[in-house]
Amino acid sequence: MDAGAAEIAAWLREVGLAGARETPVVTALSGGVSSDVYRVDLAAGPICVKRALAQLRVAADWRAPVERSANEAAWLRTAADLGGLVVPRVLAEDASRHLFAMSWFDPADHPVWKTELAAGRIDPAFAARVGGGLARIHARTAGSETLARRFATGRLFADLRIDPYLRRTAERHPDRADRIEAIARSTLAIRRALVHGDVSPKNILVGRSGPVLLDAECAWYGDPAFDIAFCANHLLLKSVWKPHFAAGFHEAFGELVRGYLGGVDWEPGSDLDRRAAALLSALLLARIDGKSPVEYLTSHEDKAQVRAAAREMLATDLDGLAEAAAMFHEARRNT
Repeated sequence: MDAGAAEIAAWLREVGLAGARETPVVTALSGGVSSDVYRVDLAAGPICVKRALAQLRVAADWRAPVERSANEAAWLRTAADLGGLVVPRVLAEDASRHLFAMSWFDPADHPVWKTELAAGRIDPAFAARVGGGLARIHARTAGSETLARRFATGRLFADLRIDPYLRRTAERHPDRADRIEAIARSTLAIRRALVHGDVSPKNILVGRSGPVLLDAECAWYGDPAFDIAFCANHLLLKSVWKPHFAAGFHEAFGELVRGYLGGVDWEPGSDLDRRAAALLSALLLARIDGKSPVEYLTSHEDKAQVRAAAREMLATDLDGLAEAAAMFHEARRNT
Protein backbone atom coordinates (compact mmCIF):
# COMPACT_ATOMS: atom_id res chain seq x y z
CA MET A 1 0.00 0.00 0.00
CA ASP A 2 1.53 3.35 -1.05
CA ALA A 3 1.65 6.38 1.26
CA GLY A 4 -1.48 7.98 -0.21
CA ALA A 5 -3.51 4.79 0.07
CA ALA A 6 -2.27 4.23 3.62
CA GLU A 7 -3.31 7.74 4.61
CA ILE A 8 -6.79 7.21 3.20
CA ALA A 9 -7.13 3.86 4.96
CA ALA A 10 -6.14 5.47 8.27
CA TRP A 11 -8.60 8.33 7.70
CA LEU A 12 -11.45 5.92 7.01
CA ARG A 13 -10.74 4.25 10.34
CA GLU A 14 -10.68 7.65 12.04
CA VAL A 15 -14.14 8.59 10.73
CA GLY A 16 -15.60 5.17 11.42
CA LEU A 17 -16.22 4.05 7.86
CA ALA A 18 -13.66 1.27 8.39
CA GLY A 19 -13.34 -0.85 11.52
CA ALA A 20 -10.45 -0.24 13.90
CA ARG A 21 -8.80 -3.51 12.85
CA GLU A 22 -9.98 -3.47 9.27
CA THR A 23 -7.51 -3.11 6.40
CA PRO A 24 -9.33 -1.33 3.55
CA VAL A 25 -8.27 -2.23 0.02
CA VAL A 26 -7.53 1.09 -1.66
CA THR A 27 -7.29 1.11 -5.47
CA ALA A 28 -6.37 4.22 -7.42
CA LEU A 29 -8.63 4.83 -10.43
CA SER A 30 -7.32 6.21 -13.69
CA GLY A 31 -8.65 9.14 -15.68
CA GLY A 32 -8.85 11.82 -13.00
CA VAL A 33 -7.70 15.21 -14.31
CA SER A 34 -8.29 17.35 -11.25
CA SER A 35 -8.33 14.83 -8.39
CA ASP A 36 -7.00 11.55 -7.10
CA VAL A 37 -9.93 9.13 -7.09
CA TYR A 38 -9.93 5.78 -5.29
CA ARG A 39 -12.18 2.80 -4.98
CA VAL A 40 -12.02 1.50 -1.43
CA ASP A 41 -13.28 -1.97 -0.62
CA LEU A 42 -14.52 -2.19 2.95
CA ALA A 43 -16.13 -5.01 4.85
CA ALA A 44 -19.43 -3.15 4.40
CA GLY A 45 -18.91 -2.82 0.63
CA PRO A 46 -17.13 -0.50 -1.80
CA ILE A 47 -17.05 3.28 -1.50
CA CYS A 48 -15.28 6.06 -3.42
CA VAL A 49 -12.77 8.55 -1.99
CA LYS A 50 -11.76 11.71 -3.83
CA ARG A 51 -8.97 14.19 -3.07
CA ALA A 52 -8.41 17.44 -4.98
CA LEU A 53 -5.09 18.12 -6.73
CA ALA A 54 -3.42 21.52 -6.74
CA GLN A 55 -1.90 20.90 -10.19
CA LEU A 56 -4.33 19.49 -12.74
CA ARG A 57 -3.24 16.67 -15.04
CA VAL A 58 -3.22 18.55 -18.33
CA ALA A 59 -0.42 19.55 -20.68
CA ALA A 60 -0.65 23.23 -19.74
CA ASP A 61 0.33 24.63 -16.34
CA TRP A 62 -3.08 24.70 -14.64
CA ARG A 63 -3.39 25.14 -10.89
CA ALA A 64 -6.57 25.48 -8.88
CA PRO A 65 -7.47 25.93 -5.20
CA VAL A 66 -7.83 22.58 -3.43
CA GLU A 67 -10.69 24.07 -1.40
CA ARG A 68 -12.90 23.07 -4.31
CA SER A 69 -13.17 19.65 -2.65
CA ALA A 70 -15.38 21.14 0.07
CA ASN A 71 -17.32 22.97 -2.63
CA GLU A 72 -18.06 19.70 -4.41
CA ALA A 73 -19.17 17.95 -1.24
CA ALA A 74 -21.51 20.85 -0.49
CA TRP A 75 -23.01 20.67 -4.01
CA LEU A 76 -23.59 16.91 -3.64
CA ARG A 77 -25.34 17.38 -0.31
CA THR A 78 -27.52 20.14 -1.76
CA ALA A 79 -28.41 18.31 -4.98
CA ALA A 80 -29.27 15.10 -3.12
CA ASP A 81 -32.52 16.70 -1.92
CA LEU A 82 -33.56 18.28 -5.21
CA GLY A 83 -34.49 15.31 -7.39
CA GLY A 84 -34.12 15.27 -11.14
CA LEU A 85 -30.71 13.62 -11.21
CA VAL A 86 -29.12 10.99 -8.98
CA VAL A 87 -25.92 12.09 -7.19
CA PRO A 88 -23.49 10.25 -4.91
CA ARG A 89 -24.17 10.40 -1.18
CA VAL A 90 -21.41 12.06 0.87
CA LEU A 91 -20.36 9.64 3.64
CA ALA A 92 -17.58 11.61 5.32
CA GLU A 93 -15.47 14.70 4.64
CA ASP A 94 -12.17 16.16 5.83
CA ALA A 95 -11.92 19.73 4.60
CA SER A 96 -8.40 20.14 6.02
CA ARG A 97 -7.17 17.26 3.84
CA HIS A 98 -9.31 18.29 0.88
CA LEU A 99 -10.94 14.88 0.54
CA PHE A 100 -14.26 13.18 1.06
CA ALA A 101 -15.85 9.75 0.81
CA MET A 102 -19.00 9.05 -1.15
CA SER A 103 -21.16 6.18 -2.31
CA TRP A 104 -19.90 3.89 -5.07
CA PHE A 105 -21.76 3.09 -8.29
CA ASP A 106 -20.89 -0.27 -9.80
CA PRO A 107 -19.70 0.18 -13.41
CA ALA A 108 -21.41 -3.08 -14.36
CA ASP A 109 -24.83 -1.43 -14.13
CA HIS A 110 -23.76 2.24 -14.24
CA PRO A 111 -21.71 2.67 -17.43
CA VAL A 112 -20.23 6.06 -18.24
CA TRP A 113 -22.40 7.96 -20.73
CA LYS A 114 -19.35 8.97 -22.76
CA THR A 115 -18.47 5.30 -23.27
CA GLU A 116 -22.01 4.51 -24.35
CA LEU A 117 -22.06 7.40 -26.80
CA ALA A 118 -18.70 6.44 -28.30
CA ALA A 119 -20.01 2.93 -28.93
CA GLY A 120 -23.04 4.27 -30.78
CA ARG A 121 -25.47 3.41 -27.99
CA ILE A 122 -27.19 6.78 -28.24
CA ASP A 123 -30.52 7.04 -26.44
CA PRO A 124 -32.20 10.40 -27.11
CA ALA A 125 -34.68 9.73 -24.30
CA PHE A 126 -31.79 9.49 -21.85
CA ALA A 127 -30.42 12.80 -23.14
CA ALA A 128 -33.86 14.33 -22.50
CA ARG A 129 -33.72 13.03 -18.90
CA VAL A 130 -30.32 14.64 -18.44
CA GLY A 131 -31.68 17.96 -19.70
CA GLY A 132 -34.85 17.75 -17.65
CA GLY A 133 -33.00 16.72 -14.50
CA LEU A 134 -30.54 19.55 -14.88
CA ALA A 135 -33.37 22.05 -15.31
CA ARG A 136 -34.99 20.75 -12.14
CA ILE A 137 -31.84 21.43 -10.12
CA HIS A 138 -31.63 24.92 -11.56
CA ALA A 139 -35.33 25.59 -11.03
CA ARG A 140 -35.31 24.44 -7.41
CA THR A 141 -32.25 26.55 -6.54
CA ALA A 142 -33.14 29.71 -8.49
CA GLY A 143 -33.52 32.81 -6.38
CA SER A 144 -32.08 31.25 -3.20
CA GLU A 145 -30.16 33.82 -1.18
CA THR A 146 -28.89 31.06 1.11
CA LEU A 147 -27.35 29.10 -1.76
CA ALA A 148 -26.07 32.28 -3.37
CA ARG A 149 -24.08 32.98 -0.18
CA ARG A 150 -22.89 29.37 0.24
CA PHE A 151 -21.74 29.08 -3.36
CA ALA A 152 -20.31 32.57 -3.83
CA THR A 153 -17.41 30.91 -5.65
CA GLY A 154 -17.04 33.17 -8.66
CA ARG A 155 -13.25 33.31 -8.33
CA LEU A 156 -13.04 29.52 -8.27
CA PHE A 157 -15.35 29.25 -11.27
CA ALA A 158 -13.23 31.78 -13.13
CA ASP A 159 -10.07 29.80 -12.29
CA LEU A 160 -11.55 26.50 -13.43
CA ARG A 161 -13.78 27.52 -16.33
CA ILE A 162 -13.74 31.13 -17.52
CA ASP A 163 -9.98 31.72 -17.61
CA PRO A 164 -8.74 28.36 -18.96
CA TYR A 165 -11.58 27.91 -21.43
CA LEU A 166 -12.75 31.32 -22.60
CA ARG A 167 -9.98 33.76 -21.85
CA ARG A 168 -7.18 31.45 -22.97
CA THR A 169 -9.08 30.94 -26.22
CA ALA A 170 -9.53 34.68 -26.65
CA GLU A 171 -5.75 35.10 -26.46
CA ARG A 172 -5.34 32.68 -29.35
CA HIS A 173 -8.06 34.29 -31.47
CA PRO A 174 -7.54 38.06 -31.13
CA ASP A 175 -10.09 38.82 -33.86
CA ARG A 176 -12.76 37.08 -31.74
CA ALA A 177 -11.39 38.22 -28.38
CA ASP A 178 -13.89 41.02 -27.78
CA ARG A 179 -16.83 38.70 -28.39
CA ILE A 180 -15.43 35.95 -26.17
CA GLU A 181 -14.58 38.40 -23.40
CA ALA A 182 -18.12 39.82 -23.54
CA ILE A 183 -19.50 36.28 -23.12
CA ALA A 184 -17.13 35.67 -20.20
CA ARG A 185 -18.13 38.91 -18.44
CA SER A 186 -21.84 38.28 -19.00
CA THR A 187 -21.58 34.77 -17.61
CA LEU A 188 -19.74 35.85 -14.47
CA ALA A 189 -22.18 38.71 -13.87
CA ILE A 190 -25.29 36.52 -13.63
CA ARG A 191 -26.32 35.05 -10.23
CA ARG A 192 -29.43 33.03 -10.85
CA ALA A 193 -29.17 29.34 -9.84
CA LEU A 194 -26.82 26.63 -8.57
CA VAL A 195 -24.49 25.66 -11.41
CA HIS A 196 -22.63 22.33 -11.55
CA GLY A 197 -19.97 23.54 -13.99
CA ASP A 198 -18.86 20.22 -15.50
CA VAL A 199 -21.93 18.56 -16.99
CA SER A 200 -20.05 16.32 -19.40
CA PRO A 201 -20.83 12.77 -20.61
CA LYS A 202 -17.67 11.59 -18.82
CA ASN A 203 -19.26 12.73 -15.54
CA ILE A 204 -22.66 11.13 -16.14
CA LEU A 205 -23.47 7.48 -15.46
CA VAL A 206 -26.31 5.64 -17.17
CA GLY A 207 -28.08 4.24 -14.13
CA ARG A 208 -31.16 2.10 -13.80
CA SER A 209 -32.87 4.91 -11.91
CA GLY A 210 -31.78 7.53 -14.42
CA PRO A 211 -28.75 9.75 -15.00
CA VAL A 212 -26.16 9.95 -12.21
CA LEU A 213 -24.21 13.22 -12.14
CA LEU A 214 -20.67 13.27 -10.69
CA ASP A 215 -17.77 15.73 -10.26
CA ALA A 216 -19.13 19.03 -8.99
CA GLU A 217 -15.78 20.71 -8.20
CA CYS A 218 -16.73 23.80 -10.22
CA ALA A 219 -20.01 24.41 -8.38
CA TRP A 220 -21.03 28.07 -8.34
CA TYR A 221 -24.16 30.12 -7.89
CA GLY A 222 -24.35 31.84 -11.24
CA ASP A 223 -25.60 31.47 -14.79
CA PRO A 224 -27.42 28.16 -15.42
CA ALA A 225 -26.94 28.64 -19.17
CA PHE A 226 -23.37 27.48 -18.66
CA ASP A 227 -24.41 23.95 -17.67
CA ILE A 228 -26.64 23.23 -20.65
CA ALA A 229 -24.15 24.81 -23.06
CA PHE A 230 -21.28 22.78 -21.60
CA CYS A 231 -23.17 19.50 -22.01
CA ALA A 232 -24.59 20.28 -25.45
CA ASN A 233 -21.09 21.17 -26.61
CA HIS A 234 -19.92 17.60 -26.04
CA LEU A 235 -22.67 16.16 -28.21
CA LEU A 236 -21.64 18.39 -31.11
CA LEU A 237 -17.96 17.52 -30.68
CA LYS A 238 -18.73 13.81 -30.57
CA SER A 239 -20.49 14.06 -33.92
CA VAL A 240 -17.09 15.07 -35.33
CA TRP A 241 -15.29 12.30 -33.44
CA LYS A 242 -17.75 9.60 -34.52
CA PRO A 243 -19.25 10.90 -37.80
CA HIS A 244 -21.00 7.59 -38.55
CA PHE A 245 -23.15 8.24 -35.46
CA ALA A 246 -23.75 11.92 -36.29
CA ALA A 247 -27.49 11.52 -36.82
CA GLY A 248 -27.86 9.98 -33.37
CA PHE A 249 -25.83 12.75 -31.75
CA HIS A 250 -27.93 15.36 -33.55
CA GLU A 251 -31.13 13.79 -32.19
CA ALA A 252 -29.67 13.50 -28.69
CA PHE A 253 -28.63 17.16 -28.81
CA GLY A 254 -32.19 18.17 -29.70
CA GLU A 255 -33.71 16.07 -26.92
CA LEU A 256 -31.20 17.31 -24.34
CA VAL A 257 -32.07 20.91 -25.19
CA ARG A 258 -35.83 20.32 -25.35
CA GLY A 259 -35.73 18.46 -22.04
CA TYR A 260 -33.86 21.31 -20.45
CA LEU A 261 -35.75 24.28 -21.89
CA GLY A 262 -39.04 22.60 -21.02
CA GLY A 263 -38.11 22.93 -17.35
CA VAL A 264 -36.95 26.56 -17.38
CA ASP A 265 -39.39 28.52 -15.24
CA TRP A 266 -37.16 31.00 -13.39
CA GLU A 267 -36.62 33.33 -16.37
CA PRO A 268 -37.81 33.56 -20.00
CA GLY A 269 -36.51 30.46 -21.75
CA SER A 270 -35.65 32.45 -24.86
CA ASP A 271 -33.25 34.64 -22.84
CA LEU A 272 -31.41 31.66 -21.41
CA ASP A 273 -31.41 29.93 -24.81
CA ARG A 274 -29.62 32.87 -26.42
CA ARG A 275 -27.00 33.03 -23.66
CA ALA A 276 -26.44 29.29 -23.94
CA ALA A 277 -25.97 29.54 -27.71
CA ALA A 278 -23.31 32.22 -27.29
CA LEU A 279 -21.55 30.14 -24.65
CA LEU A 280 -21.74 27.05 -26.84
CA SER A 281 -19.97 28.91 -29.65
CA ALA A 282 -17.14 29.94 -27.33
CA LEU A 283 -16.88 26.52 -25.68
CA LEU A 284 -16.59 24.77 -29.04
CA LEU A 285 -13.55 26.86 -29.84
CA ALA A 286 -12.23 26.44 -26.30
CA ARG A 287 -12.20 22.66 -26.56
CA ILE A 288 -9.84 23.01 -29.53
CA ASP A 289 -7.65 25.98 -28.55
CA GLY A 290 -8.21 26.47 -24.83
CA LYS A 291 -6.22 25.09 -21.92
CA SER A 292 -8.18 21.81 -21.85
CA PRO A 293 -8.75 20.59 -25.44
CA VAL A 294 -10.80 17.42 -25.86
CA GLU A 295 -8.46 14.46 -26.11
CA TYR A 296 -10.41 12.59 -28.78
CA LEU A 297 -10.17 15.12 -31.61
CA THR A 298 -6.60 14.62 -32.79
CA SER A 299 -6.54 15.14 -36.55
CA HIS A 300 -5.75 18.50 -38.11
CA GLU A 301 -8.86 18.22 -40.29
CA ASP A 302 -11.26 17.63 -37.38
CA LYS A 303 -9.80 20.48 -35.36
CA ALA A 304 -9.91 22.82 -38.34
CA GLN A 305 -13.58 22.00 -38.97
CA VAL A 306 -14.61 22.73 -35.38
CA ARG A 307 -12.45 25.86 -35.25
CA ALA A 308 -13.92 27.29 -38.46
CA ALA A 309 -17.49 26.54 -37.40
CA ALA A 310 -17.04 28.02 -33.92
CA ARG A 311 -15.43 31.18 -35.29
CA GLU A 312 -18.35 31.68 -37.68
CA MET A 313 -20.83 31.11 -34.87
CA LEU A 314 -19.07 33.67 -32.67
CA ALA A 315 -19.54 36.25 -35.41
CA THR A 316 -23.31 35.66 -35.43
CA ASP A 317 -26.07 36.68 -32.99
CA LEU A 318 -27.69 33.30 -32.51
CA ASP A 319 -31.31 32.96 -31.38
CA GLY A 320 -30.70 29.76 -29.44
CA LEU A 321 -29.11 26.35 -29.20
CA ALA A 322 -31.08 24.85 -32.08
CA GLU A 323 -29.82 27.53 -34.45
CA ALA A 324 -26.30 27.09 -33.08
CA ALA A 325 -26.36 23.36 -33.84
CA ALA A 326 -27.71 23.94 -37.35
CA MET A 327 -24.99 26.50 -38.05
CA PHE A 328 -22.32 24.17 -36.68
CA HIS A 329 -23.35 21.31 -38.96
CA GLU A 330 -23.71 23.60 -41.98
CA ALA A 331 -20.33 25.23 -41.40
CA ARG A 332 -18.68 21.83 -41.13
CA ARG A 333 -20.19 20.72 -44.44
CA ASN A 334 -18.80 23.84 -46.09
CA THR A 335 -15.31 23.49 -44.63
